Amino acid sequence: MIGVRETTTVRRKMRLQPVRPAGWWFDALLLAALVGLTAALAAGWFFGIDRAVADWADANRPTAARWIAIVLNYLGQGTPLTLIAAGLAVLLAVRLRSVRPLLVPVAAFVLTTLTIGPLKVWTARPAPTASSKEPFLPPGQTLPLFQDELPVRFAQSYPSGHVANAIVWYGVLALLLAPLLASLGRTMPRRLVLVVRIVPPAVVLCTTTYLSWHWLTDSVAGLMLGLLLDRLLHRVPWDGLPLPGPLRPWDRPFTQPT
Repeated sequence: MIGVRETTTVRRKMRLQPVRPAGWWFDALLLAALVGLTAALAAGWFFGIDRAVADWADANRPTAARWIAIVLNYLGQGTPLTLIAAGLAVLLAVRLRSVRPLLVPVAAFVLTTLTIGPLKVWTARPAPTASSKEPFLPPGQTLPLFQDELPVRFAQSYPSGHVANAIVWYGVLALLLAPLLASLGRTMPRRLVLVVRIVPPAVVLCTTTYLSWHWLTDSVAGLMLGLLLDRLLHRVPWDGLPLPGPLRPWDRPFTQPT
């Protein structure tokens, strides 16, 4: 009798990672709030609040405060954040001999590119500064959405890409820093994770609005969109995603148990 050796392939279970608050109800709430805010602005609502906040900022922006706000606003620059996240992912991939850390910044880049930019172009809203510099619109014309007659470069204020990008990319950095520190024999404190994920986006939201680079509702919309994208990314079971054959030698887990 010829013995038959059975071979089995062990695959990691594809199970969504937990997020807080748990469940999809909060995602649905964020999406509904974003859609509702967009519809309200399209109907001319909240223009008074936007104008009041912008006018207050313009009247209370001494030179020193302006420069401090400009410097702090660099925390939300999408390109540097993307490069930093990519660098951390490469470092972690080399240390762990795993291709999986690279999936995180790639997915974040694709997700933000397919959502933030197209929404800006579709909603076609000028920034508050569009009345004080090119294209020098009347103040009342800087508020409405869907001004498709304007060149695209002058109508990309809604939602705030700085705020949305900050939430997504600092979430990615926190996701990568924890296993990187673990590979060095250190633990990333929970409080530090919260600081990384909350403080920079909050600073970016405040400075972007204070500098009148965005209306208040632009920043609020960026907050809601960023939180929604962040929750989607943190749900992904990065260690369970199937990889093609050529990448199997570099198929090792990297995320930390929750």
